[in-house]
Amino acid sequence: MRALLLFATAVLGVSIFAGAIEARAADEIIATEKAKIRVAAFAKGLEHPWGLAFLPDGRALVTEREGRLRIVSKAGKLSAPLNGVPKVDAREQGGLLDVAVDPDFADNKLVYLSYAEPGTGGTNSTAVARGALTETGLTGIKVIFSQQPKVKSSLHFGSRLVFDGKGHLFITLGERFKKEYRGQAQDLSSDLGKVVRIGTDGSIPKDNPFVGQKDARPEIWSYGHRNQQGAAINPASGELWNSEHGPRGGDEINIVRAGKNYGWPLVSYGINYDGTPVGEGKKTGPGITDPVYTWVPSIGTAGMTFYTSDAIGPWRGDLFVGGMAIPKLVRLELDGDKITHEEALLADMGSRIRDVVQGPDGALYLLTDDGEDKILRVSAAE
Repeated sequence: MRALLLFATAVLGVSIFAGAIEARAADEIIATEKAKIRVAAFAKGLEHPWGLAFLPDGRALVTEREGRLRIVSKAGKLSAPLNGVPKVDAREQGGLLDVAVDPDFADNKLVYLSYAEPGTGGTNSTAVARGALTETGLTGIKVIFSQQPKVKSSLHFGSRLVFDGKGHLFITLGERFKKEYRGQAQDLSSDLGKVVRIGTDGSIPKDNPFVGQKDARPEIWSYGHRNQQGAAINPASGELWNSEHGPRGGDEINIVRAGKNYGWPLVSYGINYDGTPVGEGKKTGPGITDPVYTWVPSIGTAGMTFYTSDAIGPWRGDLFVGGMAIPKLVRLELDGDKITHEEALLADMGSRIRDVVQGPDGALYLLTDDGEDKILRVSAAE
């Protein structure tokens, strides 16, 4: 199982750096169903990278799970680890996880980090902190969210960060894997197995679906999730979509809507790792919002992004998802809220794709997590 969880992701890079990339690494030209693409190493020397976010000046921030945050230059050079990163619990799937840049970064310089926050007695939880970025690190770091309750587990932290463009921050949270905890995904008094929505300062939006409801945490947006390691806003609808790990089979793509129940651990398209049914062995049930897409067997879904550029014109409007258990990049075609076609890309590379990010120039940057961890850049071949 640990081997499955370690597959890496590839990070997307910016096309204006093509010359620098070609000088450092051989390109691979690949003919796909709709476009001919070039895949090249943009940055090397990382260790378990987890999240990637571009700054307005074209540089990028990348996290390493062991607790390091680095700046990636426009030429793909990694900085020394930055100062001011919160202490993380870097056991198994825990550590420093996602990174996001404030929509108003040009004015406030704020950067957001999600991570496994240590508690007492071996407990931990997913937390989010923000601080102002300098050339050497983060200052004024402040925790704006801490998943409750803290539990003893080093698995299923979830942890993607997505701004909704309306002053809110979505945080995806895992149910922490163990049987004694996972039922809390259905418990509105617990943050486990939820998507939460907060203000960028940590405040609770008044229009969250469970505000004012007794025995419900007001930050909760949706519930019944397992382990969500990918999330993105669909630019066509403005809605949050996620990618969610199933157990043995049953990875999901969901449209994450306010107050909805996504079923875990009552229902699943997969089965438990010991071969027993999940819940009563059903795929859906009353009051359950079904996924828009599933994988059986599991591909180990990770970071995801909607492609909005004309740089690779035939891909515009498609959804890209990283695979880790079955290492590949998946391209999904959409018709409104329906996924109509799937294409597997880069499967022969054998690299687990942890995150997928569209760069400022329209290239895709992929984080890989396969023992030779790097940022890959995927661009048009011309």
